[in-house]
Amino acid sequence: MPQRFLRLPAEAIPGIVLLLSAAAAMVIANSPWAEGYAALLKTEAFVGFGAAAIRMTLAEWVKNALMAVFFLFAGLELKRELLEGALADRRAAALPFAAAVGGMAVPALIFVVVAGAPYAHGWAIPAATDIAFALGVLALLGSRVPAALKAFLLAVAIIDDLGAILIVAFAYSGALHWDWLTVAGGVFALMLGLNRMQSGRLGLYLLLALPLWVAVQNSGVNPTMAGVLTAVAIPLRDRDGGAPLHAAEHGLRAYVLFLVMPVFALASAGASLTGGFGAALGHPVALGIAAGLALGKPIGITLVTLLTARLIGAPLPGKPIHIIGLGAMAGIGFTMSLFIGKLAFADPALATPVKLGVYMGSLAAALAGLLILSRTLPRRSARRVAAEHDETRPFIAEEPGRETGRTPF
Repeated sequence: MPQRFLRLPAEAIPGIVLLLSAAAAMVIANSPWAEGYAALLKTEAFVGFGAAAIRMTLAEWVKNALMAVFFLFAGLELKRELLEGALADRRAAALPFAAAVGGMAVPALIFVVVAGAPYAHGWAIPAATDIAFALGVLALLGSRVPAALKAFLLAVAIIDDLGAILIVAFAYSGALHWDWLTVAGGVFALMLGLNRMQSGRLGLYLLLALPLWVAVQNSGVNPTMAGVLTAVAIPLRDRDGGAPLHAAEHGLRAYVLFLVMPVFALASAGASLTGGFGAALGHPVALGIAAGLALGKPIGITLVTLLTARLIGAPLPGKPIHIIGLGAMAGIGFTMSLFIGKLAFADPALATPVKLGVYMGSLAAALAGLLILSRTLPRRSARRVAAEHDETRPFIAEEPGRETGRTPF
């Protein structure tokens, strides 16, 4: 095996770990251990005592509790980018914001058209982007990718995350229980009070995050929103000049990339390839998801990016063909698409079509993006390319912790 192949870029490692986790889930789902693993995921576990105990299966704990940690991390990353990163400059942020909107709307429309009205509730499944996977695949191209293109894909994926957060909060929550919502509001108010005092004691925020999660879990709102609210409360700067938001994001990164997401993949990505596999592969839901990710993402992102750039006079981060390649990369939905698929369809009969659709669409998008960019990006280093295209600098994110003069919130 060539030594060059063994030197994988660091950015690619989380995506590879996710891929291995998904592969392991598929192997288990089609092995003699399939029934035992399914029974394990259905095992009930509880936290608390008596009537106050929260009882869920292990699969539900992964979906509702572990993914709340993922949304906390995603919320911290989004907040940092909005306050001092690539999205802090509103004019520079307009292009990736518009691209992300196009990249969510067109896949959703294609899904509804292909899958049909009976399955329209799953419209948001192909609207999401898996940041770790997308950046990991892009990293395989190494230094050939200019920093502006990387930053543009990151910005689009982060805004996609914001869209996914809003979708989960408003489209896939249950009946509301106002007593628990009031409790959640009270806990969140305490968190905001700490923020206004510019307290950088992360332990206090995380301690309050536990009752916040319990209240949100019982309120009817998707419990992962507790992670988002906690991220909103953690300040960028504290009164002592520290950076609690950066500390929290840095502290969570390894756990999210190498524990939370792989465990979610292990618990959610397995699909049996026997007994009705052909029917599941050709199911309208599977075809709608695959078409939304593989076709809708690049079409939506490319068309809206080019149109917006022309309307506002903003420079593109690369050539139009590069935008098509990045749009395809954004079609790697995987973790977020699987997560939304679980929320959209409670019918177990649709679990396999959802997973196969996510696999087909994400794989096709990854291969298309790699093929397009590998054939169109220059062979020389990205540093030289960046020097030749200095007009793309608005899309390059600032270094974490750089002072911007913004408020500590």
